[in-house]
Amino acid sequence: MASPTRDPWLDNAKMGLVTLVVVGHLVALLPSDGPGGHLYDFVYLWHMPAFVFVSGYLSRGFRYSSTRLWQLVTTLLVPYVLFEGALGWFRLHVGGERLQDMWADPHFPMWYLLALVAWRLVTPLFRSLPGGVLVAVGVCLVGGYLQGDWTRWLDAPRILGFLPFFVLGLKATPESLEWLRGRVPALLGAATFAILGLLAVSFDQWASRPYLYYKPYTLIDDPTPTAILTRLLVLLAGVAGAFAWLSLVPRIDGWFTRMGSATMIVYLFHGFAVKGLEYAGFVEWTRDRPWYGLLLAVGVGVGVALLLAAPPVRRVLARVVDPFGVAHRRVREAVQLTGVVHEQEQRPAGRERVVEPAGR
Repeated sequence: MASPTRDPWLDNAKMGLVTLVVVGHLVALLPSDGPGGHLYDFVYLWHMPAFVFVSGYLSRGFRYSSTRLWQLVTTLLVPYVLFEGALGWFRLHVGGERLQDMWADPHFPMWYLLALVAWRLVTPLFRSLPGGVLVAVGVCLVGGYLQGDWTRWLDAPRILGFLPFFVLGLKATPESLEWLRGRVPALLGAATFAILGLLAVSFDQWASRPYLYYKPYTLIDDPTPTAILTRLLVLLAGVAGAFAWLSLVPRIDGWFTRMGSATMIVYLFHGFAVKGLEYAGFVEWTRDRPWYGLLLAVGVGVGVALLLAAPPVRRVLARVVDPFGVAHRRVREAVQLTGVVHEQEQRPAGRERVVEPAGR
């Protein structure tokens, strides 16, 4: 049984989304002009917006307190430093790649940790700000004007670009999300995904990949007014897809639900599997086998996500992902055990002499 403090619906949504993250990064290795390219465009139109929305919804309780600020350090910044360095080491010594701007220009999975830090730091501001979603959309649009080599540092344009989805999650409440429950919202969600599928098939006719990453307008071969309008369309598609996903996610509890508490483990470790498959020659193998490559990418992606979230595996990997949390739990257990032993030692001896004869 899941903990009563956890919502099976959210755990199902989180685990499904992090699985799509793994699948998306593997599909990115396939030729963009093949079937994998259309699936990639479809998934990236909405799965990261949905992921950011859920992150915002779960961050509603963030406050400026020493405890919460320290948690940002231990649960996000420390893992960022550790895994950014580990992935760099893997690329250098296993893949033979050249490294540049380590920690300043995050690897493909790691930008999200820095984004969460930035978004949570502005949470108290946007949570109570009237019209906060519109302000975030304005920040997103203005963020497209950033230019220069420094813009790749810490993936600032992407952090600003996805901000509206985070703020939308902050503004949501359990009561406001109840309208996603039921058969009618599910049917609307399925219809929305069908429309997004058509948009993905024709994606190169109305947008391009940089729009999915909220790249600066100067890196997009479109006039600025067109780029702004296209960015707004991508934003709307992301919002529609996020709500469509949530309307279709099951609310029942099960083995998949319990994996929802391991999404950070899946997120941080899957990059090694993606790079490992790339070094093994997967990209070259798929050039003449686009459909086999697509099936393999999806299958391996799902398998990697489920393996990393499996209870025996995540119990081991959690020590690396959250070393401070593990140390804190061990200290707390040691203190509790010491207290029990101390209580037993301090128990009056007279009680034992009373109990002893009764035991006979």
